[in-house]
Amino acid sequence: MAKRRKRGEGSVHLRKDGRWEGRMVVGYDDKGLPITKNVLAKTKTACLDKLKALQETCSGQPTEKIQPDMTFGEWLDFWYQNYSKPKLRPKSQLDYENSIYRHIIPALGHIQLSKLTTNDLQQFYAQMKKKGRLIRTQVYGEGLSDRMVRACYTRCLTALDRAVADSLIRINPAADCKLPGQALKDMNLLTREEMQRFLIQAKEEGYYELFLMELATGLRRGEVLALQWDDLDFNTGELHIQRQVYRANGELIVSAPKTKAALRTIVLPLALLGVLEEYRRQVSSRWMFPSPAKEDSPLDPATVRKRLQTILEHAGCKRVRFHDLLHLFVTTALENGMDVKTLSTIIGHVSAKTTLNVYTHVTDEMRQTAAAKIDQGIGKCELQSISGEGSPAQSPNVPPKVPFAPYKGKIRKPGTGCVTQINDHLWEGKFSPKWPDGKKHSRSIYASTESECEEKLADLIREMKTEIAEARHLVSEGNWEEAMALAGQKKARGTRKEQLQV
Repeated sequence: MAKRRKRGEGSVHLRKDGRWEGRMVVGYDDKGLPITKNVLAKTKTACLDKLKALQETCSGQPTEKIQPDMTFGEWLDFWYQNYSKPKLRPKSQLDYENSIYRHIIPALGHIQLSKLTTNDLQQFYAQMKKKGRLIRTQVYGEGLSDRMVRACYTRCLTALDRAVADSLIRINPAADCKLPGQALKDMNLLTREEMQRFLIQAKEEGYYELFLMELATGLRRGEVLALQWDDLDFNTGELHIQRQVYRANGELIVSAPKTKAALRTIVLPLALLGVLEEYRRQVSSRWMFPSPAKEDSPLDPATVRKRLQTILEHAGCKRVRFHDLLHLFVTTALENGMDVKTLSTIIGHVSAKTTLNVYTHVTDEMRQTAAAKIDQGIGKCELQSISGEGSPAQSPNVPPKVPFAPYKGKIRKPGTGCVTQINDHLWEGKFSPKWPDGKKHSRSIYASTESECEEKLADLIREMKTEIAEARHLVSEGNWEEAMALAGQKKARGTRKEQLQV
C-alpha cells in the first residue's frame, strides 16, 4: 500500500499517457476556492523533484497557514477571510467580525485546533450567557442575548465543518453542543386609536406618507426608504420592490435585497395611491422619501428610527420599533381575512411557515371573533360582539374616529419655510430652497393673518418645488442658462410695500 503524503506536499499520480503528474494547492482566490498548479515528468522521481521545487517557489502562500497544529483562532481567522467574508454584505461582515474577533477568538483562540473539545465550546457558550457582554452592562445586564450566543455557535460550527472537509480534524466538536432556545420577542402592537393618533401626528411632522406606506404594505425599513418613483405605476397601482438601503461603516449603502423572494411586486390600495399622487407633486427627487440634508439621497434609516419615537411620544402612544409596524400590518391583514400564502408573498417570505411562526400575533379582537364563531357553530346563534350586548360586531375596516389635536413643536419641520409677524396686520412667509446651482434663492409672500399666510406659503412651496424639478430637468438636458433663469426671473407674489397698501 502506497504511503500517504503529508498535507501541503501535494499529490502524485500516473497518467494514462505514461507520464507522472504532480499537483498541489498554491493559494486561494477571493471566494476561498483553492488555486492549484501541476508539474509533469517521465518518472516518478523526476516528478517529485519538480513538485518539491514548485513547493519551494510557492513558499509563503496561504498553504503554509493550513496546518493541523494551528490554533483555533488562526483557523477561524483564515476561514473568515477566505471562505466567508467574500460572500457577505458589508453589514453582515460587521456582525461576523464582532462575534469572531471580540468574543470567540479572545476566549478560545489559544486552543490548538486538533485539541478543541465539545466541553470547551459548551463552557464558552454558558459563559457568554452569564457574563459575556462587553459594553452597556448597566443597561442590558452582564449576559449576552440568546441571539448572540446562537450567532457565535453558528460561526464555530461552520468554521469547524470546513476544517473537517479540509482534513484538519476528524470530527466537528461543535456539532453536539446544546444551546438556549431562540425565544421570540413579544411585539408591541398599536391599537386602532393609537394608530389614528400616530398618523395624525406623523402628518403634522411631515412623515405621514412614509408611515402610511409602511402600515399599508408591511415593507421593511430598508425597502421602503429605497423606493423610487419609477418603482410605482400609478395606472395599475403596482409597486416593484427591488432594492434596500442600510448603513454600514458610517455610509448609506443601496443594494439588491438578500433573497430572490424579496424581489417582488405588490399592488397598493386606491386610497394610498391617491395620497401618493398628491405627495408626488411636492417631491422633486427620484427617491420617494428623499433626505432633506443630502441631495439625491434617500432618508437615513437611523433618522427614521429616531423620528418614529418622537412621533409616538408626541401622539401619546407606547414605544414600538419600526419592525413592529410590519408585525402590525401582518396581524391586521389576518384579522381582515387575508390568506397566509398571499401574505407571505407580499412581505417577501419564501415559506408561509415563517410568516405563521414569526409575524402573527393573537389580538383581543381575534380571540373575541374566534369565541363568537365557536358559539355560533355550537349554539346556532348569530355572530355578535362579545363586548356589546346583542349588538353586531363592528367592521374592522371602519374604526371610530379619535379626537386628537397634534402636537405642534416650536421648530418648524424641514421644507415648510418660515412665518414671521411683521406688525399687527401683516405676516410674512419665506421659503429658501437650494436650486441646481447650489445656491439658495428665497421668495416671500405676505398676508394679513397667520392662517392666510400659512396657506399662501404652502402654495408657494408647491410652486417652487415644481420649478426646481423643471430646472433640474433642463440642467440634465444641458440648458443651464434657461434653468438658472427660473431661479432668477421668477418674482415673489407682491412686495411688502404693495401688501402694506392692501
